[in-house]
Amino acid sequence: MSGFDLDQLRTLVAVLDAGSLTAAAPKVFLSQSSVSEQMRKLEERAGQALLIRGKSGVSATPAGERLLTHARAILALSEEAYRDLRGVALQGELRLCITDYFRPGDVAGMLRRLNEQYPQVRMHVTIMKSGAIEAAYERGEIDVGISMVILERGAGKGRPQGPVLRRESLLWMAADGAQATRGALPLLALPETCALRQYAERLLSRRSVPYAVAHVASGVAGLQLAIAAGLGVACLNESALAPGITRAQWPGLPPLPEVEFRLLPPRPGEDRFIELAREAIVRAMR
Repeated sequence: MSGFDLDQLRTLVAVLDAGSLTAAAPKVFLSQSSVSEQMRKLEERAGQALLIRGKSGVSATPAGERLLTHARAILALSEEAYRDLRGVALQGELRLCITDYFRPGDVAGMLRRLNEQYPQVRMHVTIMKSGAIEAAYERGEIDVGISMVILERGAGKGRPQGPVLRRESLLWMAADGAQATRGALPLLALPETCALRQYAERLLSRRSVPYAVAHVASGVAGLQLAIAAGLGVACLNESALAPGITRAQWPGLPPLPEVEFRLLPPRPGEDRFIELAREAIVRAMR
């Protein structure tokens, strides 16, 4: 019988989303060796290599990219058929709020896939700062929220402890080929209410690194443009690296911690539709 195994396709999606076999294992409730075995069998079934394995993790071959697209569609259709037959088809209106630090180059594609997989869900998507998202969620103004927490001792104290979608390193970033300047560090940042800007400024002050805010952008996309234009250095999460931007190797820059992107925890008595939508978002955005 021809065709692919659904569990193997699900594991392929988890591996490529996570970037490594080890990171994918807990997402599909398997050991690392079982994940490796599933990928070996899937490549055997496909008749060609699907993954490029390296020291920094795994990525897809051109064939792997093609199969990944098919796998997402197949898994979504399987899920939709199950929900339909069980009388739990996903339909309704959803107010989703996302911090603009969350995978800025990928989030549009994720939302597009969600729309394709669940055409009966009407999503109202807003991009806001994490603190504003958490406040709006507390007031009941949004249904699902994704916020960012800095993983430094005490930094996330009192913040909502929902499911973790992703963990990334914070990096100092500058334009490709940019050279360190004499004098105060030209800092690029979001407005003063941004928690990451506040953190970066506190860190520079604690380490006695002289700096001056050289440019303030209204959002991450504008900050990326300012970095690529060579206006200075910014503190951003790793997935914000984009063409024209690289890790700044300037002397004196202090080390940075990691951040976590978390889905805000469900409210007591949450509507069944919101519960199902939350599960779909976790699958799509991990």
